[in-house]
Amino acid sequence: MARPIVGIIGNLSLLNDDYPVHSGGTINSAAVAQVSDCMPLLIPSDPRFVTVEELMEACDGFLLTGGRPNIHPEEYGESETEAHGAFDRCRDAITLPLIRACVERGQPFLGVCRGFQEVNVAMGGTLYPEIRELPGRMNHRMPPDGSLEEKFALRHVVRFGESGIFHRLFGAAEVMTNTLHGQGIKTAGKRIVVDGWAPDGTPEALFVADAPGFTLSVQWHPEWNATSDPVSRPLFEAFGDAVRAWARGERKDACLQSA
Repeated sequence: MARPIVGIIGNLSLLNDDYPVHSGGTINSAAVAQVSDCMPLLIPSDPRFVTVEELMEACDGFLLTGGRPNIHPEEYGESETEAHGAFDRCRDAITLPLIRACVERGQPFLGVCRGFQEVNVAMGGTLYPEIRELPGRMNHRMPPDGSLEEKFALRHVVRFGESGIFHRLFGAAEVMTNTLHGQGIKTAGKRIVVDGWAPDGTPEALFVADAPGFTLSVQWHPEWNATSDPVSRPLFEAFGDAVRAWARGERKDACLQSA
């Protein structure tokens, strides 16, 4: 029997500094294929090539990946500054309406890093352009040097709401995670429930309240070492269960919110 399809949101980048490509990290495909047990399909995130409607028909669920470009601040009513960094307006044009449509329809998605931020913005929230500049906040950015293992190493605790969805999923009130992001949630969007926090108060885990499908999203990168990490594995397994439920035509709450 064919595996259900998870559309992996691709990022625009330049190969050899001059050849535009849509790309996705191999670890994203590995997590979807080996832990969620679904077929990964890389999406060229550009409205010139695909529509939200086509994607929702072609895919059973979506992995909203991380990426270097940030969401343009105009998407949440603010002006661009140097601190906001680089942008990918084409990805914005696909992912933000896709998230809203999936929330409404109940089609499952898992948000990671930029994807976590996209879920908040799609639901009307705002972002800080550079959280390390805020009083009392730590530097959550990826270390500039070192091996991939060092860059993706576990760096801080994430604490979950008592008996909340993430607490139940992981069977723990707190877990250790990596951290590789510069931006963070300033105000939560409508129906966004923040259910996990770093020690400095930075939001790290969320879901969409009363959504009929899987909407779990995290600020860290669970795709790293997903086959064996005790936090990453149950998250991708739960996502895979939700995607299979959708593919079977089960349209009731495939998330853990009612568990």
